[in-house]
Amino acid sequence: MGVTFDRPSIEKISVTQFTEGNRVKLLYKGRDSFNAIFENANNAEKLICLQFYIFRNDETGIELAELLKKKAREGAKVYILYDHFGSIGTPRKFWNDLAEAGITIRASRPFKWFSPFHYAHRDHRKLLIIDCARAFTGGLNIANEYRGFHLRRKKGWRDTGIILEGPIVPELFATFRKAWQTWGGPPIPLSKLPECQPSAPFCEGSLPVIPIFASSAKGRRRMRKLLYHGIAHAQRSILLTTAYFTPSRRMLYSLEEAVQRGVEVKLLLPGESDVPAAYYAGRAFFARLLKAGVRIFAYQGEVLHAKSFVFDGCWSIVGSANLDFQSLRWNDEGNVGILDEGFGQEMTAVFEEDISRSVEIKKEEWARRPFCEKIKERFFVLFRRRL
Repeated sequence: MGVTFDRPSIEKISVTQFTEGNRVKLLYKGRDSFNAIFENANNAEKLICLQFYIFRNDETGIELAELLKKKAREGAKVYILYDHFGSIGTPRKFWNDLAEAGITIRASRPFKWFSPFHYAHRDHRKLLIIDCARAFTGGLNIANEYRGFHLRRKKGWRDTGIILEGPIVPELFATFRKAWQTWGGPPIPLSKLPECQPSAPFCEGSLPVIPIFASSAKGRRRMRKLLYHGIAHAQRSILLTTAYFTPSRRMLYSLEEAVQRGVEVKLLLPGESDVPAAYYAGRAFFARLLKAGVRIFAYQGEVLHAKSFVFDGCWSIVGSANLDFQSLRWNDEGNVGILDEGFGQEMTAVFEEDISRSVEIKKEEWARRPFCEKIKERFFVLFRRRL
């Protein structure tokens, strides 16, 4: 088989370009992502930009807040953009204390009485920029359950994140600035910050990376097109990991067609979920997918919250977007795409490691599931477009 994915096709769909010469470190074990967030924030000299859906005032949030206050006192410029709905339980005093320490804060997607239905649109992006030199993105939020801090099971949710260095970082910083300005943030004084221009590419172990950030209907449409491009052009394998799965008709057809042309399609989903409605709505489609030949695995142990997609072991997407209507139709989402066989092999190895901790759902066993489970599926699937 020939090359299945090429840069011009991906760039045409996304209407942006790959940046060459980046370093990428995959984070997926235990507290790797949080260790990287705290370590990089602590090493910041001039700039810290945080954009998270959830920022709680629990032990994890308070610890990070104290670190950010310390960096602000040392002279670093600190900016926090949190989603209004996602962080609705975080008290005003928490934000006021940060603001008094010199940190600039804004809420994205706030509730508006004259347009209440727009509250369904949420800023689900997760992004950390450090000195315009390093960036973090992925699926987690700033809260105890993601970190496994002081929890009964002592383990955080299974999530995936990445640290990036190189020319891609200024592009990700530009996406933060755009969102920051959209929600009323004051201008970020670039003259007082590190050189936020593309740095020299790394020569060894460098990777091509493309940003896949969506904050408009047009952007979400491009994000969906990239996803379907991956499914339609894969020739060998499609490995999909998602925390929430409520497929559209098009996605069902696309996965079925992929199996029909000989592609191995594997879907890794949570064995238990923090959102029961989405959990049961997604399971309503298992019988159809299993009949088509899609292999479905339920992750065991901690809650699976990762979002990553790998096509033919060479085209990978990692970030915040789930395979549900909320992510693909309503939310602002942040992902990066990496076109590299070596990184794709690393992603495939992580997927197989997750599979070893999962139980495969078989067609015959699924047909014998309890009747009450079927009732829940039939009920919650009615609301799948809002999940």
